[in-house]
Amino acid sequence: MGMFDDIKREFEKRIEGVKNINELKEIEVFFLGKKGKVQELFKQIKNIPESDRKEFGENVNRLKEYIEKNIEEKEQFILNIQREEKLKKEAIDITAPGLILERGHEHILNKVIEEVKSIFISMGFDVFSGPDIETDYYNFEALNIPEHHPARDMQDTFYLAEKILLRTQTSPMQVRTMEKQKPPIRMIAIGRCYRRDALDSSHSPQFHQIEGLVVDKNISFANLKATLSEFSKRMFGESTKVRFTPSYFPFVEPGAETSITCVICGGKGCPVCKYTGYLEMGGSGMVHPNVLKNVGIDPEEYQGFAFGWGIERIAMVKYGIPDIRYFLQNDMRFLKQF
Repeated sequence: MGMFDDIKREFEKRIEGVKNINELKEIEVFFLGKKGKVQELFKQIKNIPESDRKEFGENVNRLKEYIEKNIEEKEQFILNIQREEKLKKEAIDITAPGLILERGHEHILNKVIEEVKSIFISMGFDVFSGPDIETDYYNFEALNIPEHHPARDMQDTFYLAEKILLRTQTSPMQVRTMEKQKPPIRMIAIGRCYRRDALDSSHSPQFHQIEGLVVDKNISFANLKATLSEFSKRMFGESTKVRFTPSYFPFVEPGAETSITCVICGGKGCPVCKYTGYLEMGGSGMVHPNVLKNVGIDPEEYQGFAFGWGIERIAMVKYGIPDIRYFLQNDMRFLKQF
């Protein structure tokens, strides 16, 4: 029995100082592994006299069971300690001041887009959206801008493949809508547009545009002016006036640049409006007969007007923002103002 007692005492001495699972596994291998001390005792059974073999075997099994039991208890003890330490580290002090999480809010451009939508919806317009990636046909040809037309120079864009491009305006939605829907039509389209413009305080290769279209019988330029006047008053204030200056756009005839009373000086003249009293907002005009013909609408029976304004331009005028680059710089000092 002395041999068994010696192994037992050695085991108890070694397991007493164990502090982690790795050390415990080493002890388990040392005593119970294939080449461990208990396994060596099992190998000796065949050499024990037959009369003592049964007792010897029983002692070996008792030793093995004792070691296994103590290793299992020690392992559970270590795991409990580790769990308690982990809980202490992860414990939350409910008396400590909480973290103040900043609440996000709408980007200024989204805010303006929703305000624009709200005004036009209240005026009976439907809202449409279209693809950013367009065909040459919808972006140019169907809008009376054939290949090699000089007007394409003003809308140089990014081509992804032959005849496939990033749209330069939301005007393609005019054609797409008229193809699917017969007059009367009263719609706006809002979305991103792309042009190969150098980035400066008033130009960006990416911007947002609102396109408006009305097609019906007996539509005149007076309807266009009334619509944009009503929109401008709701967006910029009741005293806002609209002015039209003759201009050329291939998809309207006649065409005009639309301006509104300067919101800074009230029309008196200042450096912002270059002392004209008006701020240019975008193009407009009566839909060209060729555009109506391209979608199968008889220009002798139906007329229409269209306009296109930049969302960034609307936001800059309404909120006095001097630089278009602010919208994309993610500067919290700017974004928090709105």
